Amino acid sequence: MSVFERTTLPNGLRVLTAPMPHAQSVAVFIMLAAGSRYEHADNRGIAHFAEHMFFKGTENRPTSRDITSEIDSIGGEFNAFTSKEYTGYYVKCAADQIDVALDVLVDMVRRSKFEPEEIDREKGVIVEEINMYNDTPRDMVGSIYEELLFGENPLGWETLGTRETVRAASRDTFVDYLGSTYAPERMVVGVGGRVTTEELLPKVERLLGDLDGSASQGFDHVQPENGSSPRIRIGHKDSDQAHLILGVPSLPLSHPDRYALQLVHTVLGTGMSSRLFTEVRERRGLAYYVYASNQGYTDTGTLYTQAGVDLSRIDEAISTIAVELRKIVEEPVPAEELQKAKNLAKGRFVLQTENPQGLILFGLRREVLEGMAADPEELLAGIDGVTAEDVQRVAQGTLGGSGLNLALVGPFEDQERFSKLLS
Repeated sequence: MSVFERTTLPNGLRVLTAPMPHAQSVAVFIMLAAGSRYEHADNRGIAHFAEHMFFKGTENRPTSRDITSEIDSIGGEFNAFTSKEYTGYYVKCAADQIDVALDVLVDMVRRSKFEPEEIDREKGVIVEEINMYNDTPRDMVGSIYEELLFGENPLGWETLGTRETVRAASRDTFVDYLGSTYAPERMVVGVGGRVTTEELLPKVERLLGDLDGSASQGFDHVQPENGSSPRIRIGHKDSDQAHLILGVPSLPLSHPDRYALQLVHTVLGTGMSSRLFTEVRERRGLAYYVYASNQGYTDTGTLYTQAGVDLSRIDEAISTIAVELRKIVEEPVPAEELQKAKNLAKGRFVLQTENPQGLILFGLRREVLEGMAADPEELLAGIDGVTAEDVQRVAQGTLGGSGLNLALVGPFEDQERFSKLLS
């Protein structure tokens, strides 16, 4: 029997249920295929700004306090998030309070007022969020890397937007964006925990069954390629530590080699016994943090490593990381190390999905972005099926070129200095 139960309402809205009879709570989500890559130059940041405004008052709950007090009164926790390709709103609460959680979330998504006074007030909050982000080198380097890799495609834009576009936003900006993206066919209601589809479905139909409209706003696809030489972008900042990201384009979310790619970055930089952690931090003392990861999107992706390193040893740190990237391309991963990486990847996933929020969020990401919520067993089997030859082949296909991309934040000016390290 499938872990997830999926139903599509006549208006195209999907309902995803992950029953966990042993749980005493539920995690209630509304997620949409609507994120910052659906923006254009004039409304950059509106996906994230709208997420803020949904908490500022609705027709039924006129103020932010009215909304938060109702969730507090049931002992719940709620929040939201905006990424490049999806946005989510959720409440975690005791299972017997699911009606309240659903009603509040739907009220926020359907009946938020977007009052001009509240919009103007929140502009200051978001501008300060942008300032905080830019004052945090560990965060700032991520934006520089995305801009380097994806350029002027919205994937290369910071999700927060710019100070200029945030300050220019009006009520019409929100209405236009939501009208072109927040449509039933892009929306999924997901509940994990002590719930059944039989009890959930009538509630969702009552609250959202009459929702209409169609999504008109799409996004421009992008296929960045490995260049023939390194590309470097420096964010000059007087700091006591350098933050770097070194990476390459990789594979879309649904690519058949997704599990082999996962094991490439697991071997490289997941856990305290990974290659990068062992070599960069433990043996050489070059960094406090170092890891590798892959960010997948529906049409592309990026495999990268990030580190915060000693300013005086930045050259050694970059060279050491580059050596480890070349090594996984040139040499098959030994059987024992590959098995350890598989166990690590599976173990982390199991820990993630053993609670209602983690389980339904896994299903929702797949459902919203790929149109199908895969069972956890599929992921575990996919990892088990990867061979050392698969890992090396995928490493060669992604890291095997000479076009490494380096984003760097620190007190540096000379790009040529770093280009020589990567050539």
